[in-house]
Amino acid sequence: MINKKIEEAINNQINAEIYSAYLYLSMSAYFQNRGLKGFAHWMEVQTAEEFGHARKFYTYLFDRGGRVLMKPIEGPATDWKSPENVFEEVLKHEQKVTGLINELVNLAIAEKDHASNAMLQWFVTEQVEEEASALEILDELKLIGNDGNGLLMKDRELGGRALNPLLFAGLAGPATA
Repeated sequence: MINKKIEEAINNQINAEIYSAYLYLSMSAYFQNRGLKGFAHWMEVQTAEEFGHARKFYTYLFDRGGRVLMKPIEGPATDWKSPENVFEEVLKHEQKVTGLINELVNLAIAEKDHASNAMLQWFVTEQVEEEASALEILDELKLIGNDGNGLLMKDRELGGRALNPLLFAGLAGPATA
């Protein structure tokens, strides 16, 4: 049975992951409305990843005998100044999520919940990748500046992003007989 403090913290993290998906979907709509379909696609893949993260926590709670409590999701921003500004917000948001994951790890250590700590290490590694990806795109957008050709080239590149199917491996829930 999972510790109640950790159960509550993971329920909060499920909410945070679903909010992340909602935020990235809003960013996708922003790009779609501006004709940047590659950027929109990148954000749609990011949305799916965030739902996958929420699902990992969701499944973990059930596996540990916990209770999942779905909470209201805050509405995300819907407009930004530029693609560069969007990725400034992406980086800032991912840094916030990294902090949330680190707090969960600290709680798992304090509560001597080794199983939760082990599960959370996947998220620690994932957040390094998330921040690095956002920073790379942001740095490139800063170099591109107001160059429309550069922006279109970046749009084409981001349109090629594929969803990692391993993120969803084993997330279908328990098998039924």
